[in-house]
Amino acid sequence: QVALVESGGGLVQAGGSLRLSCAASARTFRTYAMAWFRQAPGKEREFVAAINWSGDSITYADSVKGRFTISRDNTENTVSLQMNTLQPEDTAVYYCAASRRAEWAPRPGLHSKYDYWGQGTQVTVSS
Repeated sequence: QVALVESGGGLVQAGGSLRLSCAASARTFRTYAMAWFRQAPGKEREFVAAINWSGDSITYADSVKGRFTISRDNTENTVSLQMNTLQPEDTAVYYCAASRRAEWAPRPGLHSKYDYWGQGTQVTVSS
């Protein structure tokens, strides 16, 4: 079993930045593909970004491309999401997810691909 704990959420004004972090409990973290999803009130959970086990393959949802950056530190068992130029439509609960597969491809947005999920962290962007 792998425990994922997100942190770094909060309230920020439009145009601001936040950095989310996800800490994983498993020593096997370095072999997992990782992803971030988000869920706004009344909406389905949607894919944000994914990174493969080594960090050299990354993909983003079109809505965050150029503004968000996913990264990982396999020595610290963490994955991060740097979010810049935040907009009110980015308001959501952000979830970290881990897949026992090393690669996110194909279909990184497929929820069933991910074996473990964090509890989520709230991000609120005011206009």
